[in-house]
Amino acid sequence: MGFVRALFLLAMVCAAAHANDYPKEGAKAEGPAAASGGGGGGSTHDVVKLGGKGDGKTDSTKAVNEAWTAACAGTGKQTIVVPKGDFLTGPLNFTGPCKGDIVIQLDGNLLGSTDLALFKSNWIEIMRLESLEISGKGKLDGQGAAVWSKNSCAKKYDCKILPNTLVLDFVNNGLISGISLVNPKFFHMNVFKSKNITIKDVTITAPGDSPNTDGIHMGDSSKISIIDTVIGTGDDCISIGPGTEGVNISGVTCGPGHGISIGSLGRYKDEKDVTDVTVKNCVLKKSTNGVRIKSYEDAASVLTASKFTYENIKMEDVANPIIIDMKYCPNKICTANGNSKVTIKDITFKNITGTSSTPEAVSLLCSDKLPCTGVTLNDIKVEYSGTNNKTMAVCKNAKGTATGCLKELSCF
Repeated sequence: MGFVRALFLLAMVCAAAHANDYPKEGAKAEGPAAASGGGGGGSTHDVVKLGGKGDGKTDSTKAVNEAWTAACAGTGKQTIVVPKGDFLTGPLNFTGPCKGDIVIQLDGNLLGSTDLALFKSNWIEIMRLESLEISGKGKLDGQGAAVWSKNSCAKKYDCKILPNTLVLDFVNNGLISGISLVNPKFFHMNVFKSKNITIKDVTITAPGDSPNTDGIHMGDSSKISIIDTVIGTGDDCISIGPGTEGVNISGVTCGPGHGISIGSLGRYKDEKDVTDVTVKNCVLKKSTNGVRIKSYEDAASVLTASKFTYENIKMEDVANPIIIDMKYCPNKICTANGNSKVTIKDITFKNITGTSSTPEAVSLLCSDKLPCTGVTLNDIKVEYSGTNNKTMAVCKNAKGTATGCLKELSCF
């Protein structure tokens, strides 16, 4: 989406501004010992024993932060337990490096305060870790409905960005499994400058008309896997930003939402390439896009988007099921000059079936100055579900091959 790069730049500025606040690699984290005892071969840190109350009203920020401080200082496996209950908190800044392996066992629910004055940036921000696991059957509830009216991003591009629910910055070797994220103030999850992250069996839910509630966004990251996850949002179910490589998305159900997107690309200077993305065995339901690649027509960066494979994907009444849009321009902030600097090549769409809510089941809208190349359409059988038109493909400045597709969808 158009606000993605702004989010990344904000994260980088904040990281630079607070660089001296981070412990140096190998340094001991300071803070109180957990109520359950710290040290040696691993410990458990229960937020209730540290003063947290699961009544949904009492501020438990201090207890959760103390659990983090003690866990980060301990060696071995350090487990932070959020037991059953509803624990209200303000911003939670979990910064490493830590001495041990951090596990957050989310059996209860964390509720994000609706007082925006408490937040300088995000709600739960986890930074500079080499081992992280977040698991359980609990929820991260951003309580975003109370503040969505304060989101002005649909009206102006340089809007104030509301707090994301869960942010991983500079995190390597992470697993997020079993939990739910609901009703964020902005994005549900943002992954930045991270590596070897697996998101599995997660449920992400927000109303289809909630503003900028992307499910999972990532950028400048590598080796990211999203598996067997259900996402329904008011924006992209998954968005893959610049500088990302080695992404595996499998078994994801998306809808409502804006689909599974790469981009937007080219909005800012010095963006890096996106490569090696695989999307397989997914279902999209009534989303406003299916699988999408989007870049700005007046891109500010020279970059390449390549080696993408979309395979075994079912569309259920999806608008724009397959779309490459090199003329992406939200909020009319672009200059339509056609001088794209984004190269899109080596893209494979294979065995994509189902129904489209728009006649255009395939849209390859590439730049006349920099056409898409190496596009493969193989066994594309998506049909328009309406009666007032026929299924069609709209293909401009795209070069490639088509085999086994519906006759109407053979662009080449």
